[in-house]
Amino acid sequence: MDEAPATSSHAAPGVPERFFGDPDFDFEARLALGLAAQGVGDIGQVLVTLAAIEDGSADGWFQAWRARAERLRAQAEVCATAGQVERARWCFLAASEAYSRALVFTTGMADSRVLAPTFSLHRKCWEGVVAHSEGRFLRVDVPYEGSALPGYLLRPDATGAPRPTLVLTNGSDGSLTALWGAGVAGALRRGFNAFVYDGPGQQSVLFERGIPFRPDWEAVLTPVVETLAARADVEARALLAYGISQAGFWLPRALAFEHRFVAAVVDPGVMDVSTSWTSNLPPELVALLRAGDREAFNEAMREADADPVLTRVLAFRSRPYGTRTPFDTFTEVSRYHLRDVVDRITTPLLITDPEDEQFWPGQSQALYHALPGEKSLARFTREDGANLHCQPLGRALTEVRMFDFFAEQLARRVH
Repeated sequence: MDEAPATSSHAAPGVPERFFGDPDFDFEARLALGLAAQGVGDIGQVLVTLAAIEDGSADGWFQAWRARAERLRAQAEVCATAGQVERARWCFLAASEAYSRALVFTTGMADSRVLAPTFSLHRKCWEGVVAHSEGRFLRVDVPYEGSALPGYLLRPDATGAPRPTLVLTNGSDGSLTALWGAGVAGALRRGFNAFVYDGPGQQSVLFERGIPFRPDWEAVLTPVVETLAARADVEARALLAYGISQAGFWLPRALAFEHRFVAAVVDPGVMDVSTSWTSNLPPELVALLRAGDREAFNEAMREADADPVLTRVLAFRSRPYGTRTPFDTFTEVSRYHLRDVVDRITTPLLITDPEDEQFWPGQSQALYHALPGEKSLARFTREDGANLHCQPLGRALTEVRMFDFFAEQLARRVH
């Protein structure tokens, strides 16, 4: 398919340039608002919470979102006791997201030990959503290398009827509640199942079991497919896939080997994960890395990261890769690319391409041009308020574009 034409890059009137001066705080604020627009919490609650946060204060961010989460969890428990199932489910979902949002900047806090207990509350509230789904949502674990990955099959009703099923793969640090706004809600509204899970290096599998990322995601996604295809409430010939953020690499990588999906969407496309790590390195450090000079690279990184906050951030970002030194981390991340497998992808693929992509600029187009099969590039623009990584304030636009693509591909499979 042809690429969509680019539109004007002028800022749209009425769209705030910044919610915070700090770019990371600003981006997270947009993510929270985008999820609220998709039914995870409410926009008013998000705005009130953001208004209580001092710009750039990691502790202030945590305290504001943790307080919001506690308020929502208390409301959920009262509603559950009163038998108000729908309201309890909504509050548990919003509380789960608020706990997760509280954790975003824990690496910048003086005491980051709050991560484990807050994450535990996040997942308890998620389990509250499942428990109050009136039988629609099920825990469905995925066999994985002698153990299991936690998975959840979210169904529009409890009839057990076979349905098309959207498998959603998260990015490097996204929560299950974030996937609700990324595609789960849209799937349920359209009568599809949705399946979400934690893979290696993600969420509970990292925080509770210490299992790191792996680049060969086919070893993860194929067991997911096997598990779902064996179920009576899943239409095995109508499986769809979605990957957000770093899953813009993981999903295409898996699709090079797993060909049972009717269609897939990556949001955005990622040809090479390592560019988000190396793009800010000075040339002399890149030269040391490419030369394989471990000791000199690690020493240079120690000098560059004298700031304790930056040191903690690097340690947090390195943790999912299971590495101990900066050289090891950068070397491991360099394995996360599609160059040697992209020509094996045959699944029809829609690639989002947001204006102002800040982590992997240009990579959606690179993946689009490298793919040998059916493909489409979906542009999202600043003019529509749908710019930045994963277009956080353009999730409704993303949803309708994505599900139109899925409907078209499913219709082809039926006929």
